[in-house]
Amino acid sequence: MRIKLALSQVSVALSGLMFVVGAHAQSSVTLYGLVDGGVLYLSKTQNSTGGNGGKLFGFTDSGQVPSQFGVRGTEDLGGGLSAEFKLESGISIANGGFNDSNGNFFGRQAYVGLAGAFGEVKAGLQFSPFFNTLFALDPVGMSNFGSGLLIYANNIATTGAFNSNALSYTSPLIAGLRGSVMFALGGEAGNFSAGRQYSAGLSYQWGGLSVDAAFYDGNPGGTVQTVPSSTVGFEGRMIGAAYTFGSLTAKASFTNYKVMGNGMNNNVYAGGLDYALTPAVDLNGGVWYVSNRDDTSSHSLMGSLGASYFLSKATTLYAQLGVVNNRGSQNIGLELGDAPTGSYAPAGTTVGALIGMRHFF
Repeated sequence: MRIKLALSQVSVALSGLMFVVGAHAQSSVTLYGLVDGGVLYLSKTQNSTGGNGGKLFGFTDSGQVPSQFGVRGTEDLGGGLSAEFKLESGISIANGGFNDSNGNFFGRQAYVGLAGAFGEVKAGLQFSPFFNTLFALDPVGMSNFGSGLLIYANNIATTGAFNSNALSYTSPLIAGLRGSVMFALGGEAGNFSAGRQYSAGLSYQWGGLSVDAAFYDGNPGGTVQTVPSSTVGFEGRMIGAAYTFGSLTAKASFTNYKVMGNGMNNNVYAGGLDYALTPAVDLNGGVWYVSNRDDTSSHSLMGSLGASYFLSKATTLYAQLGVVNNRGSQNIGLELGDAPTGSYAPAGTTVGALIGMRHFF
């Protein structure tokens, strides 16, 4: 009888303990994503020899925003500490294959981390502070059409956007300041510097004003092999500011890409506006000027205007117009979707237009 009573008490105690653990270990897993596609027109395309390959009119995946799906999860560990993970894949709704990633299944993001009052630490494939800062200061949100993303990809492919073998720390917001650092290991035995990448960013916010600066240093090599390449050797430096007053946001920035081995040392001057005309209509536009410091005859001027109409919180119709003028060895294109000829443009002036739709889930 005493044994039965003791066992009953133990069972009640264990049940209570499991309830307490369950109460403190709240967790959630979410499937998310977006699909984006549209119709693209380009007055010029670049052929295999760098010349004019003619006009292009066709379907494009990820016209404005990368089509993607992913799984993210969090677990409350108690005391303000939580565990997190994210697995994110770029997809092409044109053919069902990979796109807007490093070519792997979860080639956009794949990490595990901890977050709390101390900030956030993450380990795995992730965006660099340099790329995040560029995204924050791009006047058209790093759209796949007519934005700073085209200049970024033209210089360094996906390096800095999708960083493999990376460890990062982001601080909490303290007196308007937030900092982040990232270090990625190349993983090559006997050669510690091969494929090594590191980046840092600092942001200051005061009212409607934000000032951001970031850098990136990366070495070629290492064990990471992706298509497109994510280990191009380059040094990146950037600084910029954004100011929001009412429904209008103005942004301006300076970026330098110094790429190893190909003579590219490009300064990029960018600026633009975003205006919420109504709750359902958003307008934006930007201008980017690119100049090679080591070859002053090589320069580009790109501009774009866009409008978005929000049918709902999840579904948006959009239209964009863009123009780019390339001189010298510059060959910056207007569209980074699944039309490869759109990613580059020959010398002279190229005009483009895009109409599409995106849906978040």
